[in-house]
Amino acid sequence: MSLDKKRRVAILGSTGSVGTQTIDLIAREPEKYQVVALTAHHNVNLLAEQARALNPELVVIADESKYTELKEAVSALNVKVAAGAAAVVDAAEMESDWVMAAIVGAAGLPSTIAAAKRGAKLAFANKETLVCAGPLMMDLVAKHGCKLLPVDSEHNAIYQVFDEEHREGIARLIITASGGPFRAYTREQMAAVTPEQAGKHPVWNMGAKISIDSATLMNKALEVIEAAFLFQMPSEQIDVLVHPQSVIHSMVEYKDGSTLAQLGTPDMRIPIGYCLAWPDRMTTPAAKLDLAKIGSLTFEVPDPVKFPTLRLGREAMAMGATAPAILNAANEVAVQAFLDNKIGFLDIAAIIEETLSIVPAVALTDLDVLADTDEAARRCAEEQVFNKTQKK
Repeated sequence: MSLDKKRRVAILGSTGSVGTQTIDLIAREPEKYQVVALTAHHNVNLLAEQARALNPELVVIADESKYTELKEAVSALNVKVAAGAAAVVDAAEMESDWVMAAIVGAAGLPSTIAAAKRGAKLAFANKETLVCAGPLMMDLVAKHGCKLLPVDSEHNAIYQVFDEEHREGIARLIITASGGPFRAYTREQMAAVTPEQAGKHPVWNMGAKISIDSATLMNKALEVIEAAFLFQMPSEQIDVLVHPQSVIHSMVEYKDGSTLAQLGTPDMRIPIGYCLAWPDRMTTPAAKLDLAKIGSLTFEVPDPVKFPTLRLGREAMAMGATAPAILNAANEVAVQAFLDNKIGFLDIAAIIEETLSIVPAVALTDLDVLADTDEAARRCAEEQVFNKTQKK
C-alpha cells in the first residue's frame, strides 16, 4: 500500500461478520493500519477482546445497559468507553481515514451518514443506507467529497469493472444471486421451512438476518435499489441472475456486446480487502479461484412466483419517495418475527407487501421524515405479525 503513514480506521459493527473479517485482514498487516474506534451492539466480550488486541482510542457499545460491563472489561486499557446510539455516531465522526460501516439494518444509517458528512473513505456493508436514504446519501457524498467503497460482493464486483468515465457505453448491470437454500423448493415446501434451515446458506457464511434475506431473495431486491443509487442507473437496467456457484459476483454489460465480470472464491475478505487497501490491493487469505476444478458455471432466471420479494423491491423503487424505506422496515420486522418463530417463511413477503399497500410513501425531504416513515412501517408490520400470531 502506497501510504506514508498508517491508515486510521474506524470499524462500526466490529463484532459482526463483516467487522470480524475486517479485523482479520488488519491483523495480517498491522504495520499499515491503526484502528481508532470500534463499535458493537451488545457483544461485550468480543468487543473487549478486539480492544485488547487493537488498542483503539474509543470503544462503543450501542446497548447502554452494557456500559458498565464493557468499562470493567477494558479497565486495564487506555481507551475511552461510551455507550448508546449517539456514541456510535461519535465514533463515525472522530478523525479517521477510513470507515467500515458494517452495522446491519436501519440502525446503521445515522453513523454511516455521519461518516459521509466528513468526507471519509467509506466502506459500506450497510445497504440499508442507500435503500432507505439513497437520494439524501448521494447528495451528501457529492457535497462532502466522500469516497463510497461498496463492500457487498455484488456491488464491489460491479465497482471493479464499471467504466465510470464512459458510462454512456453501459447497457445494464447484472447482479448475481446464489439462489439461497430454497432455490429448488416448491412453494409448499417453503411454507414449512424453519429458521434453522433458512439460516444455512449454501455458499456464504453470514449473519442471521442477512441469511434470511438471502433465502427470500430480499437481499437481491435491496441490492437492485442500492445499485440504482450507487451507480446512478435506472432500475430497469439492473437485472438479477441466479448463479449457484457464486463465482461470478456480478457483471456489467456494455452496448458493444462486451460483458465484464469480476470472479473470485466466495469469501467476503476479498471485497473487504479491496476496500480496505483501496486504491491499492492487498493479499488476502482467500483461496485462489480454480476454474478447472470447479468445471462449470450455471445460471438461471429467478422464479418470480417463489420469490415475490424481487417484484416488491422493484415496485418500491418505482413508487419512489419513502417506499424503499417502508419495504426495508417491514422486512426487518418480518424477518425478526420469523427468526422468533412467530410467523412462517412465506409470511415475510406477505407482510412486506401489505405494509407497502398501507403505509403511504411521502417525499424524502430529510432524516426526520425517514424516521417517521420507518416507525410507521414497523408499527404496521408488527400489527400484522401480531394478527398472524393470534391465528396460530
